[in-house]
Amino acid sequence: MARGVYIHIPFCHQICNYCDFNKVFFKNQPVDEYIEALGQEMALTVAAMPDAFAQIETVFLGGGTPTALSAPQIDRLMEHIHAHIPMGNVTEFTSEANPDELSEDKLQALFRGGVNRLSMGVQSFDPGLLHKIGRTHSNEHVYETIALAKKVGFENISIDLMYGLPGQTMEQWTETLEKALSLDLPHYSAYSLIVEPKTIFYIQYAKGKLALPTEDLEADMYDVLMKRMEEHGLQQYEISNFAKPGFLSTHNKIYWDNDEYAGFGAGAHGYLDGVRYSNHGPIKKYIEAVAEGIRPIVSEHKVSMEEKLEEQMFLGLRKVEGVPSETFLQKFGEPLENHYGEVISKLERDGLIQADSTGVRLTRKGRFVGNEVFQQFLLEH
Repeated sequence: MARGVYIHIPFCHQICNYCDFNKVFFKNQPVDEYIEALGQEMALTVAAMPDAFAQIETVFLGGGTPTALSAPQIDRLMEHIHAHIPMGNVTEFTSEANPDELSEDKLQALFRGGVNRLSMGVQSFDPGLLHKIGRTHSNEHVYETIALAKKVGFENISIDLMYGLPGQTMEQWTETLEKALSLDLPHYSAYSLIVEPKTIFYIQYAKGKLALPTEDLEADMYDVLMKRMEEHGLQQYEISNFAKPGFLSTHNKIYWDNDEYAGFGAGAHGYLDGVRYSNHGPIKKYIEAVAEGIRPIVSEHKVSMEEKLEEQMFLGLRKVEGVPSETFLQKFGEPLENHYGEVISKLERDGLIQADSTGVRLTRKGRFVGNEVFQQFLLEH
């Protein structure tokens, strides 16, 4: 049974140099046709498995850039969502947003449609770094848009930040953190740059033209991040996420809890009835598939028990609370130690995890090398 719904809007007015998500330039795209196809896909999926949508808690609009849509297009999208997705139990409805695209009419359309959480891609408050990573907004856009969002009625606002950027210094990072924290928002996410294939940065990296901070400097940036967030009363509840009490992201927690969710849109991924699936990425193929009255799935994978065990651990350990023993027992019918006793003991000796009767979690030291810890929980298939 799905706990959440993810809806992918693949359109952008500007492509960022680090982004590897399914996206296209907005201009000359069949945007209105795509929105209608989204409604058709939702109708097809919910009709095929209505029981899976009985307890939806969250809806998340991602991209691409959902706020690349016009206000009337947002209104139409909202009509489809409310027509096809059971919204009675939804407590968190998030939309990603770009600071320089959120006009008042778009904010009103989102708010009217039930969106109660905004996740804004700010990334940096350094103008030079913003230009380097392909962002088009200014600091003024950020301040003005947050003020406008609050005026419209949004209280739950989060911003994304990035560190480990090309040429980024510790001074630039600490200044970005100070400006971000001065906004006194209820939620912050901060990610280190990962150079992904099929991105502009990857091409530059392959040519030796991308000067990245050292691993030590990146680790120092992460250390400063955790300290500054704690000093400002923000609880770290996941490796990259910090929140005031009551503002933890429910939707993202669904992923980390390894629970099921539906994915709609071109290139979207979902996890329903024990099957992970992905949709056609090309917009034309996606629209054509839906027009034929079939779900636009390009690949499906029935998740094995071994994979479920692995995912429970390497996703759950991203959370500061880690993997609760009781949750593991309920899902798999066996104590956690039956599968991972030796691994847990070794990682405890190394000071990377802490284990007790309530569960297993990363230590502060372990958060710096999370990926290395997660790999220890991969089983031999």
